[in-house]
Amino acid sequence: MNYDFTFRSRRSNLLARQGMVATSQPLAAQAGLAMLQAGGNAADAAIATAAMLNVVEPMSTGIGGDCFALYWDAKTKTVTALNGSGRAAGASSISELRGLGYQKMPTFTGHAVSIPGTVAGWSDLLERHGRMSLSDVLQPAIRAAEEGYPVTEWIANGWATQVEKLLRAPDWQSSDLDNGPEQPSGHELLIDGRSPRVGEIMRIPTLGATLRAIAAEGKAAIYRGDFARKISAHVQRYGGWITPEDMAAHISTWDEPIVADINGVRLYECPPNGQGLAAIIAANLAAGFDLAAMSAADRLHTLVECMRLGFADAQQWVCDPRVVEIPLAGLTSKAYAAQRRPGIDPRRAAQEVRYGYPMFGSDTVYLTTADGEGNACSFINSLFQGMGSGLVVPGTGVSLQNRAALFVLDPEHPNALAPHKRPYQTIIPAMTTKDGELHASFGVMGGYMQPQGHLQMVVNMAVLGMNPQQALDMPRWALSGPHSGLGAQESGGLLLIEDGWDFGVMADLTQRGHRLAPLTGAGRATFGGGQIILRNPETGVLIGGSDPRKDGCAVGW
Repeated sequence: MNYDFTFRSRRSNLLARQGMVATSQPLAAQAGLAMLQAGGNAADAAIATAAMLNVVEPMSTGIGGDCFALYWDAKTKTVTALNGSGRAAGASSISELRGLGYQKMPTFTGHAVSIPGTVAGWSDLLERHGRMSLSDVLQPAIRAAEEGYPVTEWIANGWATQVEKLLRAPDWQSSDLDNGPEQPSGHELLIDGRSPRVGEIMRIPTLGATLRAIAAEGKAAIYRGDFARKISAHVQRYGGWITPEDMAAHISTWDEPIVADINGVRLYECPPNGQGLAAIIAANLAAGFDLAAMSAADRLHTLVECMRLGFADAQQWVCDPRVVEIPLAGLTSKAYAAQRRPGIDPRRAAQEVRYGYPMFGSDTVYLTTADGEGNACSFINSLFQGMGSGLVVPGTGVSLQNRAALFVLDPEHPNALAPHKRPYQTIIPAMTTKDGELHASFGVMGGYMQPQGHLQMVVNMAVLGMNPQQALDMPRWALSGPHSGLGAQESGGLLLIEDGWDFGVMADLTQRGHRLAPLTGAGRATFGGGQIILRNPETGVLIGGSDPRKDGCAVGW
């Protein structure tokens, strides 16, 4: 049987009234739905789904990563923002890395591992908004890890690309100076040294045991005791700094969301250290144009240029605001957008983009849930790159993120590596309201694609009037990321284009100076995977869409 990753399916929307879950893997969606059917709410469904994704899509997410959430409370009609990301270890040191010969943060050594915030985030979201216990919502994931599940298509494809990293193979190409000692523990996530094939039954008993410990002991099972000692020893074995004391000191935080208004819809994002700031700045810029009246080429060009400016500011300013002060109120204001908007040339792509300063007075899984009472949760959970650092805590089945790789080694930069500091985070959930009511809970996973995906989804729905599935099905574009030319003083970078755009539009963009790079087939993974639940405030009907670029679906009842 062949799998060509074209997926020519034409999905329709899912409509339901009592509750809905949309995510990138069907078994995970059903785990969340089971919580809703058992009397749980959107928060309970979100954590059950996230935990199951740790089992069925372990190269993208899990206990060893971070999470963020936006939660719509139907009673108070408010959006709260959970920051479930971890911090750098207390002994983190730029001078030590410089002394080892590093010119930038290493990516796959223990230095790249920050404290995993996932389990504290799971627990804290349930404590504030949920009805069920952590033990209750983990049961589907525990069963799947211990009894096994069939591996789906996109996930099998992604898993296969991570084998050499997990095994620290001699010919594995790493940018780091030292890949660490031999005999890594990545075999726990493989079958006889290889990745599972499509349809093959995968069991991860060590991960099941770790989930059982969390179900019994709560978040203390991760941040204190045996696991905290194991993760510290393993990270230090690969050069890192994490200690049991660092683990015990970790806490989640609750923040005020940042917002932008566009065509009658208010977009909510988590504030820094997440890159939601890029989406807010881009949306504020886009709100000043008549996007609906534009030709497809004019609209695409305009949105790309808005995003360039959003990224330039994000790369300069996104950091831990509890350590470094960010001019956040200014950066997210309409006045700042008006100040920056004249820099967009309607006929030419920018070749150099610099960050601004407001002069008045800065791989992953996504899921969304909604319940019949009107609550909704937009939730994202990630290891950063595939299998994160490639380090797996022995005997636990837990892959460790490499989020600290996003720090910079310039001590004067706001995002410079420092003890107990959170790094720039790419993972961001999104939510919109309209006339004071929930409009949509949505997100698009995928590194630097995420704010670009958020901008495209909100324009598709709020400006162009598309339903959730239409919004997700439309061909996408993506600026190629800060590492490819979106830094504060770098050129504009490539514009990646998904198949499906009209040839005339692409020719027009080329004439304006955009450097196009079409991507097809498995390359479509670059454009992320989105999920959307929209709520009709008059009828309470939930309308769900799920990205055809992933294995998942929307389910409801």
